[in-house]
Amino acid sequence: MLHYTTYHHKTSKDWVTFVHGAGGSSTIWFKQLRDFRKHFNILLLDLRGHGNSKPNLKDAFSDQYTFDSITEDIVEVMNHEKIAQSHFIGISLGTILIRNLAENHPSRVKSMIMGGAIMKLNFRSQVLMRLGVIFKSVVPYLWLYKFFAFIIMPNKNHRESRSLFVREAKKLYQKEFIRWFKLASEINPLLRFFRTVDISVPTFYVMGEEDYLFLPTIQKIVKTHKEATLFVIEKCGHVVNVEQPNIFNQQVIGYLTNLQKG
Repeated sequence: MLHYTTYHHKTSKDWVTFVHGAGGSSTIWFKQLRDFRKHFNILLLDLRGHGNSKPNLKDAFSDQYTFDSITEDIVEVMNHEKIAQSHFIGISLGTILIRNLAENHPSRVKSMIMGGAIMKLNFRSQVLMRLGVIFKSVVPYLWLYKFFAFIIMPNKNHRESRSLFVREAKKLYQKEFIRWFKLASEINPLLRFFRTVDISVPTFYVMGEEDYLFLPTIQKIVKTHKEATLFVIEKCGHVVNVEQPNIFNQQVIGYLTNLQKG
């Protein structure tokens, strides 16, 4: 089972589950924890092979990586903690897992908060991914990760996010990185399905104005998906919860509070 931590609220019955992206860990939510604990029960988890969810050759982590199997890891934790339903907050690749969970287990997802959401790989992204697949076995994985982190988060004000993700990625094993990289390189058909199919789950996209690779797609999605809304943070890149935590926390807590009232 995944490594996870829970924080219980004295009166609230609502749960919020935080899902990090590839190469990260639950520690990327450190700027959210204090504010969100004031309002909700919290579930923080480390995805397989990340953080303290260390791979073990004898356990299920040695199986083939798919988005469905990784999604089921999260559901297993919820079942173990008897969490029937939760709001989900994701960043980057974590948003794909949340959307997949909502597709496979709609009754478990109260709402989806999609920070730095990835819903399409544009042509440049696809070329970079293909190059990465070609060189992943011969180039040290950390070089690849630093390169992709710079492509996604190029500006000077993105430096903290880049540094955080590279620091967390250092904790990954080479074999784990290759598994996740291969998984990410094969997501286009799944993302095409997610863009096409509107889902009846309240969805709040929080994107950075400077998230050049992924923001344009989200702007198109919210025009056609009835339950989707978008908030764009100015002077901010891909990892919105790290770069602009105060705005992120305020907007998301406000959104969830309004859902409860509604």
